[in-house]
Order: sequence, then C-alpha cells, then structure tokens
Amino acid sequence: MSKRKSVTMDDVDGFSAAQLFGQGVCYTYDDVIFHPGHINFAATEVDLTTKLTKNITIRTPIVSSPMDTVTEADMAIAMASVGGAGFLHYNMTQEEQIANLKAVKAHRLGYVTRPEVVSPDATLEFLDELATRRGFTSACVTDTGAVGGKLLGLVTSRDAELVADRSTKVVDVMTSASDLLVGSATDGVAALEELLLKSKKGKMPVVNAETGELVGLITRASIKQKKLLPPPGAPSLDKKGRLLCGAAIGTRPADRDRAVALAAEGVDALILDSSQGDSTYQIEMVKFLKKTIPEVDVIAGNIVTQNQARRLLDAGADALRVGMGSGSICTTQEVCAVGRGQATAVYKVANLAAQYDVPIIADGGIQNSGHVTKALTLGASTAMCGSMFAGTTEAPGEYFYVDGVRVKKYRGMGSLDAMKKGSDTRYLSESGHLKVAQGVSGTVKDKGSVCKMVPYLIHGVKQGFQDMGAKSHAHATELRNAGDMRVETRTGAAQAEGGVHDMHSYKKVLW
Repeated sequence: MSKRKSVTMDDVDGFSAAQLFGQGVCYTYDDVIFHPGHINFAATEVDLTTKLTKNITIRTPIVSSPMDTVTEADMAIAMASVGGAGFLHYNMTQEEQIANLKAVKAHRLGYVTRPEVVSPDATLEFLDELATRRGFTSACVTDTGAVGGKLLGLVTSRDAELVADRSTKVVDVMTSASDLLVGSATDGVAALEELLLKSKKGKMPVVNAETGELVGLITRASIKQKKLLPPPGAPSLDKKGRLLCGAAIGTRPADRDRAVALAAEGVDALILDSSQGDSTYQIEMVKFLKKTIPEVDVIAGNIVTQNQARRLLDAGADALRVGMGSGSICTTQEVCAVGRGQATAVYKVANLAAQYDVPIIADGGIQNSGHVTKALTLGASTAMCGSMFAGTTEAPGEYFYVDGVRVKKYRGMGSLDAMKKGSDTRYLSESGHLKVAQGVSGTVKDKGSVCKMVPYLIHGVKQGFQDMGAKSHAHATELRNAGDMRVETRTGAAQAEGGVHDMHSYKKVLW
C-alpha cells in the first residue's frame, strides 16, 4: 500500500495576501477572489463585531458615507438602529449639522423617525406642501412648532381636506390634545404599540407625562412597517444610551469651532472630510482635536498608501478612512491621475495601521455584500457605503420619476453641484479659484429602506466568512496574516463567468 504523500507548497493553491499584493500591481475588489476554507460552523455563528475607531465598537461593520445625498439624521438613525453607524455630511451650516445631530441623539427606537411638527399658526397650505414634499398627511401641533414643545393637538387630512380656504390656520381645525389618544414617554415602546393597536386609532403622540411636552409619535403604519422588516438586532449606542452618531468636518479655522460645538452635543466621532487627507492642514487639525476634545474620536483621511497613513497615525488619528477615486461617482483618478485600486489600498494601509492598533474604514467601491466581505478580510474593520445607500428611503432628498422609474438624486462631493453648495473645501479649493470637478451628479433607483437592506447585506457577509472558514473578523485577520487565507486574481473572462451569464432574460433580486 502506497504511503500518503506529504503536503508541500506545490500542493497549496493560490497565494497569500502578502504575495499577491506585493507585486507592484494594484487591484480592485473585482480583480481578486478568495479560495474557500473548511466549514465547521454555521453562518449565523459568525461574529462581525468590530472596531469603528480605537474606542468605539459596533456590531454591524457597515457605516454610511458623509455625503449630502446619503447621510442626514434619518440615515444616521437607521444605521445606528441596525448596529452600524452614520456620519452626518459637512455640506451644510454648523447650525443645520447640530440640528441633525440633536435629532439623532433625541430619537427613541420604535418611534416615527423625524415626525412632522408644526406651530398653531401654520396654514393648511403648508400642510398641502408637506404632503407633496414628504408624503405626510398629518402633523403634530406644539406651541414651539417642534418636538419638545407642549402638545396642543394633531391635524390630519380628515380635519383639513374639505376646508376651502387653505390659508386657514391649523389651530382652527386640529383635534385638540385633550381629545387625542396620548401615550406616556415612561412606558416602553411595546406597551405603547399595544395601546395604539387596541384603540384602533391611526396615530398616537407620546408626551412627557409631567410637562405635556411632545417626545415622539407612534403610528399604525410604523408598527406595520416594522413587522415587515428583518429584526434589527442590538442598536449602536453611546455611553448615555443614545444612538451612536458621527459627523464630518473640514480643516478650516472655522471648523475648529464646529467640532467643539458638535462635541458639546454628544457627537461620538468626527471625520476629517478630505479627498486627499495627507496634508499639514489635517495633521494640525488632528492634533488640535485630540488636545481640545479628547473624548471624541477622530477619523483621518482619505488616504491610500502607508506613507500617508503613518503621518496621520503619528498625529494621533483614532481611525483612518481609506479610498481615493474608487467611488461610483468619483472621477479623481481620471481627472487627477492620483489614487489606487481599492483592494490594494485597503490591504496595504491596514497592515501599517495594525501596528498602531488603529482600525481602518474602507471607503468606496462597495457595490454588494461580496465587496464588503473582501474589504473586511483584506484588513478593513468597517466598510463605508455611499451609492449603496443613495436612493433609499432614509437618504436625503425627495423621490421623483425619470422615464417611469422612481429615483433620487445622487452626487459625488467632488461634483460641481456639490461644490457650489460648499464641498469644494473638501478638495482644498479656495473660493474664487477655478473649480475642476472630481465627481459627477446623477440619479439612483428607489432601493427601499436600509433597515431592510443592511440585515440582508450582513447575512451575505456572514455566508462569505463561513465559506472562507473565518468565524469572526479577528479570525479572518489571523488567517490572512498566517497566509492560510488564499487568494488569486481573476481575468476578465473569469469575472464574467462569476456573474450571471448565458441567460435570455432574468431579474436580479438580492433579497
């Protein structure tokens, strides 16, 4: 009987990540493919808990990009509710950004996100505009016209639809608070939902029982919607039990005041938003922030090389944002001839950042769960998504139709449209200088809610980890560093073979 041949390197397929990414060629996510490993655990057992920054841990390794067509309060609330995090964009005034942060921190899970609240002097004409702009047919009425004011009543389409004079004030037609079903903020969400369902009413304002101030709103529609969504799991919370929220700032002198103001309102992390983060401006800002507001973690970038990373890490950055020109709407590599393939950038920067025990965020190029899997296994702690979340219910902007398709606007922060609003500071531009676009503007299809999308994305990532034989993010790092995680590049034909092909027609439904 012949003896079993001992295993040699000639019997090992593929390459280690160190071998593949050490050849002087940069690769994108689609260029590389991982070999399967041994499975001895279920996909549901995969633990994707990770570090967002040095001091912040999240359960879901996905965050939303600080773009003005991606993340404002609604998106940040949704991302935190599913265990990830959102970063408020910088292309607005300091007051507007702080108002968005306050909305996230004040939100209670289970309540309607950003309910419409008006003052008693608001007109029915304003309600008509509201129905067109947000699809809302009712509004809470408070003495201040905002959440936190004393609840005066509720105005609905039934109250207003037959009133001919649209200049009529809502106070003249609303149902007063004394005639409403009103919940107490001291009761749990489950109890409040049960109370509303038993009452067979459509809406229930929730107030502070002692002062009568409006805290939030629960509706039958929101309860029904929640039942249709996958279970969100544990949310991302700060030390005070509020939803986790980050924000982007620039590196101008005025941004120092903005950072301090955001810190005072409880922001958890600040992203220094720049297309090229290896600058004296950003290094000085990192040092200032770590000295002035050390309780807030600072994320520096964007960068794609180890030399860039080292300077920012030495300055004290708590995380790095990696990616340059890899976003779907970014043209930096085309216009400026500067950047790097995203798979290579993530791997190289992650190797250096690990020496400082600092996590990195893979920003750009994420189009599906497979790309998230690749980003994480190549060394990123989290994946930042822009185009993936543009067009969702929670993204800023209103839906409209193009050729019968329901869409929302989506634009790069380097597009001329975004620059006109103020994002040219992100590209180290000075007012009055010529503006050269490093991004485009366009539209994306309606994608539904991120509260439905993210759980399915994460399950796809868990299946990817299972196929590679990695039980957790830490385990994947061990396999990669030991050379046990094998990888190869794919030809164009191999990439085509790995996708849908040879079909007369098909409909691609991911979840």
